[in-house]
Amino acid sequence: MLANLPEALKTRWQPHLELVELPLGLVLYEASRLMADVYFPITAIVSLLYVLENGASAEIAIVGNEGIVGIALFMGGDTTPSRAVVQSAGLGFRMKSPLLKRDFDLYPPVMHLMLRYTQALITQMAQTAVCNRHHSLDQQLCRWLLLSLDRLRGSELVMTQELIANMLGVRREGVTDAATKLQRAGLIRYARGHIEVLDRAGLERRTCECYDVVRREYGRLLPNRTST
Repeated sequence: MLANLPEALKTRWQPHLELVELPLGLVLYEASRLMADVYFPITAIVSLLYVLENGASAEIAIVGNEGIVGIALFMGGDTTPSRAVVQSAGLGFRMKSPLLKRDFDLYPPVMHLMLRYTQALITQMAQTAVCNRHHSLDQQLCRWLLLSLDRLRGSELVMTQELIANMLGVRREGVTDAATKLQRAGLIRYARGHIEVLDRAGLERRTCECYDVVRREYGRLLPNRTST
């Protein structure tokens, strides 16, 4: 995201960007709470979750080094019905929301970049909803793994099956079965909360079209983003 800004704006923002650690499970904002900051993940991945009244949750999108956490701040509101939780620990930049809101109104490059990113994020949300309704759980798991890998350095994720089940909004037993299928096929190795992808090309062949739709839309709208 930040790499797509003009140099003058990068220079303007640099003193206001605080490098912070984002540990696994950290809640960056809760549903319906005012947002004081926005976050630009660098090596971390943030999950946007919708939480029901009974405590059940499902992931609606993930944000990595391509994006920003806190789009509600420049889309006309200070709150959102979703929760933002760190899915993969790492680093990110934190910035106070008033600067972003002011520069969104003042500088067209900021506005255009943020709106392009928002369109890509909406595509990911819509495709996630379609995928969860129409595709098998192992296809959903492949999509989720590939989207996560696109936002990480390396091929390993630290994630328990229980957390994956919460992200996908399914029972843990279903994730266990899906992960076992992928492991038997030689696509991943799973042990003690660590998932290592052994055959990315195989995951891409096994997943549904939803992953490619999202990947192409991000590439079209944010062509200069750097993929890890």
